[in-house]
Amino acid sequence: MKFRHYLVALTIFVLDRLTKWLVQVYLDPVRPVEVIPGYLRFSYTENTGVAFGLFDAMEFPWKPYILSALSIAAIAAILIYSAGKSSARWLLHYGLAVTMGGILGNFLDRLLKGYVIDFIDFHVQEIFHWPAFNVADSFITIGITLLLIDTLWNPEEEKAAVRSPACGKQ
Repeated sequence: MKFRHYLVALTIFVLDRLTKWLVQVYLDPVRPVEVIPGYLRFSYTENTGVAFGLFDAMEFPWKPYILSALSIAAIAAILIYSAGKSSARWLLHYGLAVTMGGILGNFLDRLLKGYVIDFIDFHVQEIFHWPAFNVADSFITIGITLLLIDTLWNPEEEKAAVRSPACGKQ
């Protein structure tokens, strides 16, 4: 990754921190704010799980440490993986940067508080309700989508990496 990719990750991290700070300062935890009535509200939520509330209900004392360690491992994997990839694969590098920015935002919450602040609450009337999420979750999802698109655009490069002698297959 180049400097501009790290700048993208930093921008996403700062945007996530700013939105979570605004939520903590201005949003009443017991009174959600209807942004688009029947569809979107801002609602303060403390999520001890991962993106979109997964594993939030699981209670065990080491959960924040395990999830923090997984975040560190994911960031390390992104840095190592991106180092060996052609800079011509711009979608790959931006996807990794966007994902890393989101991971860093949630990692800091989890490290400092033991939970992640979620506040974007999307629903369709009373018919459908998506679990609350935050800016970091959104960018992690966008980043992974960019990575999938890059893989579809560059299938031969990914196959070559799997067949390389370094992987033990030829």
